[in-house]
Amino acid sequence: MTNRAERSSCGTMPDGTAVEAVTLANSRGLAATVITYGATLTRLLVPDRNRNSGNVVLGFDTLEATRKARGCFGSTVGRYANRIAGARFALDGVSYNLVANERGNTLHGGVGFDKALWTIEDVAAGDQPTVRLSHVSPDGDQGFPGRLAVSVSYAMENDGLRIDYRATTDKPTVLNLTNHSYFNLAAGETEDVLGHELTIAAERFTPVDASLIPTGELRPVAGTPFDFRGPQPIGARIGAADPQLEIGRGYDHNFVLRGAKAAPVFAARARDPGSGRVLEVWTTEPGVQLYTGNFLDGSLVGADGRRFGRHAGFCLETQHFPDSPNRPEFPSTVLRPSQTFTSTTVFRFPAG
Repeated sequence: MTNRAERSSCGTMPDGTAVEAVTLANSRGLAATVITYGATLTRLLVPDRNRNSGNVVLGFDTLEATRKARGCFGSTVGRYANRIAGARFALDGVSYNLVANERGNTLHGGVGFDKALWTIEDVAAGDQPTVRLSHVSPDGDQGFPGRLAVSVSYAMENDGLRIDYRATTDKPTVLNLTNHSYFNLAAGETEDVLGHELTIAAERFTPVDASLIPTGELRPVAGTPFDFRGPQPIGARIGAADPQLEIGRGYDHNFVLRGAKAAPVFAARARDPGSGRVLEVWTTEPGVQLYTGNFLDGSLVGADGRRFGRHAGFCLETQHFPDSPNRPEFPSTVLRPSQTFTSTTVFRFPAG
């Protein structure tokens, strides 16, 4: 096997616009497919302990299925990943009203980047097969100020997939980008991920109210079902009588990492005991949202005929904190015209 980066057709949008796919692969047997709709990671092949490759992300076989599915499966999410309370915020004394799409709040930017058709700027093989995609969000898009020019690059490293984000604006705005992949390291051999062992490098998390908006508290994980500082099966405490778990029907919470960094640092590790596959998440972001597919109900059928029932996958969404535009005590998500936003997350798959 050799490194490669290959473009192909993925279908057309309802207006006839072509959608492309790019497959990146390396000699170790890792392969990722990204499509221009939503800059979405639709497939990620990773070998197990016996060198058998399997798809470790939840995705769909067709563009139509990808477009119709709710849940941002593998998409690039923005302008603001996660939630903004009341679908509004103020910046420099100006109030902005956003599109409300969940319980009166804005989730993942409204009709956001996951629904946009991105443009391929570059595809390259070489030592790190890479695709770079771009998108321009106009001033006022979903209520957000500023013309935002954003790019995302997927690069296949020796042991994983690196995602680099970059953005500039012509007006002060807020920005929070992430990749919303659902992982199942068993590659469909198990119906849920409750047996996956998870570690998160976080001493605190941000508890939420009844509409999943952070209360502003940074609560210690010690002595709670949110303590993943050492490996714990995802399902070990997911059904505990804890008000936070009852609100989200499982984990749907932001964990506080050790602050934003210039280079990616370790954030989380997941292991599937059956296959031996291991996922490590490294990021420059100050938070990571653990979501355990609590609202998947089996109505969606994905690639290879896999039905997505409750807890069929887990997300580790590297990010700034939810509702930061309304929480000055949280790390700032403000982007100004004099600045360039950059962020990096790496999904590594060391030998199990």
